[in-house]
Amino acid sequence: MATGEELGNKNRSRPNRLPGIARGTVFKDSLFIFIGIFSAAFGLESFLLPNRFIDGGATGISLLVSEVTQVPLALLIIFVNAPFLILAYTTIGQQFAIKALLAILGLAMVLALIEFPEVTQDRLLVAVFGGFFLGAGIGMSIRGGSVLDGTEVLAIHLSKKLGVKIGDVIIGINVFIFLAAAYLLSIEAALYSMLTYLAASKTLDFVVDGIEEYTGVTIISLQSEAIRKMITEKLGRGLTIYEARGGYGKKGESNEYEVIYTVITRLEIRKLTVELEKIDPNAFVVMSSINDTRGGMIKKRSFK
Repeated sequence: MATGEELGNKNRSRPNRLPGIARGTVFKDSLFIFIGIFSAAFGLESFLLPNRFIDGGATGISLLVSEVTQVPLALLIIFVNAPFLILAYTTIGQQFAIKALLAILGLAMVLALIEFPEVTQDRLLVAVFGGFFLGAGIGMSIRGGSVLDGTEVLAIHLSKKLGVKIGDVIIGINVFIFLAAAYLLSIEAALYSMLTYLAASKTLDFVVDGIEEYTGVTIISLQSEAIRKMITEKLGRGLTIYEARGGYGKKGESNEYEVIYTVITRLEIRKLTVELEKIDPNAFVVMSSINDTRGGMIKKRSFK
């Protein structure tokens, strides 16, 4: 049994871990936001601005107004996002709003103080790679717990108030932006801008959801014990077993069985399928895509 002195030493030693974890989290978030700011600024100044292309959301509004009025984009980035930051404070929380404010101010400062060279005038390359760097920047900022474009804050707020989907709100906002671009700039510029938005949104999803993709596998079989051993021993994966009861047939006949659930990487799907065929070719298997996981055995094991 631990003595009072030993327990006191343990209690005194525990808080020392928390500041290290907090500092590590702050550094990691700050690094994501820092990279995101420069990536977005590079996409804007080296691709979109020189070629009069716009994007969707608050960034697209800022680009469109800047093109029409010649007001510096750095100022418009702050001005257009200001209402969204206030909304973020009331809708999401103070910490998020402060991070978003610092990120947007950082983007404005980089746009105002650093001049990036124009990379290309090829319109297709401008649309694709301008959207790529802008989407990557916004995505990295989101990974850091912040945002460089406040449109999604409005979408979250309206979805709660009106009961509509966030994606529908964002689409509606962007349709209005691109129609305005077609009227104020040209139809061709609006079409290329839509391509820019598609590239940006796909890149953003890729960055936010994670590079690795996982597959959740649900297996129903009478050979559940053999399958359990195969997954843990041959694949080296953890799993969860559910006690279940099924009903089938005209008379509603039922039986009890165990349901196995595990998460594997895309590279292991083929191996799992082959091993299942050996054990129970008639096993009922359901696979679903998972963007990212946390904890467990997934990221601790390297492929051999």
